[in-house]
Amino acid sequence: MRGEENYGPEQRAAALERQRTLKMARSAHAYVRGNTLKFYEWLDGLAQGTLPEGPPVWICGDCHVGNLGPLADADGRVDIQIRDLDQTVIGNPTHDLVRLGLSLTSAARGSDLPGVVTAQMLEEMVRGYAWGLGGRSLNESPPEPDVVRTVRRRALGRQWKHLARERLRDIEPSIPLGRRFWALDAEERAALGDAFRDDAVRRLVLTLSGRSGEADVRLIDAAYWMKGCSSLGFLRYAGLVRIDNPGGKRKLALVDLKEAVASAAPVSTGVEMPLDPAERVVTGARALSPNLGERMLPMRLLGKPVVMRELAPQDTKLDIDQFSRQEAVRAAQYLAYVVGKAHGRQMDEATCVAWRSEVTRGSSEADGAPSWLWSSVVELAGRHEVGYLQHCRRYADKQAA
Repeated sequence: MRGEENYGPEQRAAALERQRTLKMARSAHAYVRGNTLKFYEWLDGLAQGTLPEGPPVWICGDCHVGNLGPLADADGRVDIQIRDLDQTVIGNPTHDLVRLGLSLTSAARGSDLPGVVTAQMLEEMVRGYAWGLGGRSLNESPPEPDVVRTVRRRALGRQWKHLARERLRDIEPSIPLGRRFWALDAEERAALGDAFRDDAVRRLVLTLSGRSGEADVRLIDAAYWMKGCSSLGFLRYAGLVRIDNPGGKRKLALVDLKEAVASAAPVSTGVEMPLDPAERVVTGARALSPNLGERMLPMRLLGKPVVMRELAPQDTKLDIDQFSRQEAVRAAQYLAYVVGKAHGRQMDEATCVAWRSEVTRGSSEADGAPSWLWSSVVELAGRHEVGYLQHCRRYADKQAA
């Protein structure tokens, strides 16, 4: 499918909106992933006091299943961490738990699992989250579910050639224009060329292991990148960089540049955060997902705040299309553990102990998950289902017109 690479700004915006609408109509789970703003509108409609108010820490803000997965650090070590921080703010950690619970519930329903599995998942979520906060030895972690273990093992074996084949469909030094990558206009190309001559950008590209600080970094190709769902309609570019090390050895790197926008997640009262959206995203990433944060850089491009990061071959997505009953429950515990660990590393011991006690209150073998988590996820799941069906109806009407 070619021709889209010649879109002008207005045609590009219309094409991106069509793609976003289509993606969100594909499944109820996809609708959850692409509708963060609606989630917080629904959340705001809950009765005051429904959710416990946790200590103000950096939260993901969009903590759905697809936003967790393997991430490599600058030395190539891989951990399961939060992989998308567009919505990060200093806020109530409960919001990440509810968002993850809604996402897992939607995935379970999409897998035709009975409602009792949702109850078990939310119960295990609380246990896993408390574990991540430090409820057990910090040297221990819950067993990885098969779906996580498989993705991690695949990530560990990936090299540049795998990233090139997946993202570029070619290992030659160029970005193939087509359905996902579109040609830049003159202003975009000039702006990206200037950006890659900046010393801070050069240092970022050279942070990954095995690269000499004396290497020459050069942008050899770039394109607009039609990627994601909630980010469609904002600036998004892919840059292909050549790194010439002393001695003549060459390497390639793929860089993602993504516009940073205002977060929909509510901010805790009285806290200070960077006013610039790109600086906010990078600061939150360094607190929540160190593997990712150390590979990110806030910058300005075409007058807008943008986050730049190099894509590592090991960065893969944990996107679960089908759950078995046992895997759903195990995944709920493990992913909540990852979130608990991200929150807990920002708290001192006394705060962590107090918050763990608060978040697990009302959770027991007999009663399952705390009532605040169960009731909020169930109510939001109902609102989400209505919103999804209404979205599909509008999409069908447009298709028929």
